[in-house]
Amino acid sequence: MAIPDSVSPLDAACDGRWFATTHWSVVLAAQNGDSLGASEALNDLCRAYWPPLYAFIRRQGHDVAEAQDLTQEFFARLLERDYLSRLDQQRGKFRSFLLAFVKHFLSEQRDKARAQKRGGGQTLLSLDAAEGETGYLSEPADELTSEQIFERRWVQTILQRALDRLAAEYLKADREALFEALKDFQPRQSGSLTYAQIGACLGTTEAAVKSAMQRLRQRHREILHEEIAQTVTSVKEVEEEIRHMREVLNR
Repeated sequence: MAIPDSVSPLDAACDGRWFATTHWSVVLAAQNGDSLGASEALNDLCRAYWPPLYAFIRRQGHDVAEAQDLTQEFFARLLERDYLSRLDQQRGKFRSFLLAFVKHFLSEQRDKARAQKRGGGQTLLSLDAAEGETGYLSEPADELTSEQIFERRWVQTILQRALDRLAAEYLKADREALFEALKDFQPRQSGSLTYAQIGACLGTTEAAVKSAMQRLRQRHREILHEEIAQTVTSVKEVEEEIRHMREVLNR
């Protein structure tokens, strides 16, 4: 599924729910050593958002093995409370924070003997190296800068997280077949089935399929807003990020 065509107004209830715990609050909690849970949550963030960072590092001229090692080391630094304590109090977009952080990290690494500075090859996170490399190679690397590749992989990561959550909800409700039928549906697209044809396949009516599509798109929009809200600090920035995501994908 793509980015929704429109951004729905966000009510106060959504504002409070979405921003009660954000990626920033996780980082700051880990920075302050508030709880073991905060460290685990930060670890989960690393697992979720490594693909755009890996792509950025690869585009900087590092081969596959170097990029894997450097990505692991970057997260080792991010997970160190002593290192986090030296960071300024950050606000705004988590995307911008990670990009600035990885640039700073790579600058430091250029002056060090990397083979001796990566924890002896210690693996801190189980990263799917093949997935990261496949994603990197899917981008037109000769046409994009490191920052642009990072941005595209970031957008793809956010969209995939939202889609995975939506799929999980339909699976839990035992409506996986409906989800599979509707997730990529584009009306009036050449070769696309009609609502009536989908209904016939699913043993339901055209009207029921139309209603189901409306509910799916609305829920997808809500989940996408929630995922983006976790990376920023205000409703205004949610809307800014959606516009930014469209710009990135349209380049």
